[in-house]
Amino acid sequence: MPELLPLRPDSHLWPENRFPHSQCPMSDRLRRRRLLYENTDMTSVRIDKWLWAARFFKTRALASKACDLGRIHSNGHQAKPAREVRVGDQLVVRNEGGEFQIEVLLLSEMRGPAAVAQTLYCESEASKAARAKLAAERKAMQEFAPLPERRPSKRDRRRIIQFRGER
Repeated sequence: MPELLPLRPDSHLWPENRFPHSQCPMSDRLRRRRLLYENTDMTSVRIDKWLWAARFFKTRALASKACDLGRIHSNGHQAKPAREVRVGDQLVVRNEGGEFQIEVLLLSEMRGPAAVAQTLYCESEASKAARAKLAAERKAMQEFAPLPERRPSKRDRRRIIQFRGER
């Protein structure tokens, strides 16, 4: 096993995930870690496995359900969980984080650290800008939402639950 190099002393000041993939200066440690989770022999992988490995969803079941609900599109077509993903495919992923328009750069079936997962895809600039704009709008709307003066009482909680139709 090769000897692991220590982290650079300034690594906390220079996050590798802020650069486009083609310009990303990766540290040796991240490059070695990426090789563990990257399989160069495979030509395709199931889309639900890839979405889970790329950390768009916490579980593979959630990724599969998102495919079934039509929240995942591959090359302009609605994707089923068993659809194969290949390098170069264009995906549109809608989850609680927003809508991501990405290009698949690498394939992996293993879920690894977030730094490695971000090297599996490249998000378009338009997608990044749209998500940033949506986040700014949500933050601005919080200023106009009235804050409650106290915690809801037991009676208030029952009314909230009844209103939502949870029981």
